Amino acid sequence: MIEHTDLSQPIYKRLKEMIRNGELKQGEKLVQEKIADQLGVSRTPLMKALLALENEYLVESIPRKGMYLRVLNYKEIIDIYVCREALEGMAARVLANNKDNISVVKKLKACFIPFVGQNKIDEQEYAEADEKFHSLLIKLTGNAPLDNIYFFSNIHDKVVGHGLIRPPDETLEEHFEIINAIASGNADEAEKLTRAHINKSKELLINQYKNQESE
Repeated sequence: MIEHTDLSQPIYKRLKEMIRNGELKQGEKLVQEKIADQLGVSRTPLMKALLALENEYLVESIPRKGMYLRVLNYKEIIDIYVCREALEGMAARVLANNKDNISVVKKLKACFIPFVGQNKIDEQEYAEADEKFHSLLIKLTGNAPLDNIYFFSNIHDKVVGHGLIRPPDETLEEHFEIINAIASGNADEAEKLTRAHINKSKELLINQYKNQESE
């Protein structure tokens, strides 16, 4: 049983976590009775939490049908990558400008060091490391507003559930180039490399959608 003065807030956070880890999937109907039982909460704070998610475009209400986890359209997905490109590029710049960033660089490198020299990289393990790296870029800035804005963009990306857009052999070196730019304090290069890294995935998604439309 979740206990809190305002029950809607922990329910809201738990629902977001369920979206992030795939417990709730894109297009799934959100049966309030089932979720209330699962979380051990009453319907009133649950409804308040769902309405908060609706305001963030994660949930949609369909008249006479109920509430569903939104299915994002092509433009929304590309817009997410535009936001990520700007936010993560900014974060890389901030980290590079931090003269005392030894611990930051160490944490970023730790994401990918296990994959160096591997002939065949496990894509699931790499995907988890990739997600951790991109989240750390934001969190290690210590900028709470930036973290909150990024979380909003990133969770929509999780709703789509694309996983790895490009294979590890294409991105591992790019990640280390970003880390090295941060370590050297080259803010311009760190931002440029980060934005280019995300833009490549965005462009690949655009081409994939165009190919699907032409089939």
